[in-house]
Amino acid sequence: MRVIVQRVKSSQVTVNSEIIGKIGRGLNVLVGIGDTDTDAELEWVARKCLELRVFPDDEGGDRWQKSVQEINGELLVVSQFTLYGDCRKGRRPSFDRSAAPSIASNLYNRFVEKLRASGLRVETGQFGAMMQVSIENDGPVTLLLEKEFGH
Repeated sequence: MRVIVQRVKSSQVTVNSEIIGKIGRGLNVLVGIGDTDTDAELEWVARKCLELRVFPDDEGGDRWQKSVQEINGELLVVSQFTLYGDCRKGRRPSFDRSAAPSIASNLYNRFVEKLRASGLRVETGQFGAMMQVSIENDGPVTLLLEKEFGH
């Protein structure tokens, strides 16, 4: 599983010119599901997203002291199969390591439910749709989370 986590002041996702998900301060989470991913990866990455200390303390200092849970932030979760694009050969990415859409959709939805279980507001994109994502990155802070227990 590969996830890009971005600390944001705001973020929104649009499909067919309609905003379908929008958040204020929190995390924009781009999610790629690999062909070997299981609930173990989902659990680890969800916990990491919720507990990662990427927000400054209350005094507005530079040190990252707080998680999205501790600031009662919001999450915008967007499926992103292209995170598994392999560009090492040729001029066109290969997506052989991405999970099949039917499997990825199920795992993506379970991942979103794990985040929602935190009680935080979680908005989403539309799985498999052509989406436009607007991100007001804060910092900028952008991190890659990767977990593959099978490898």
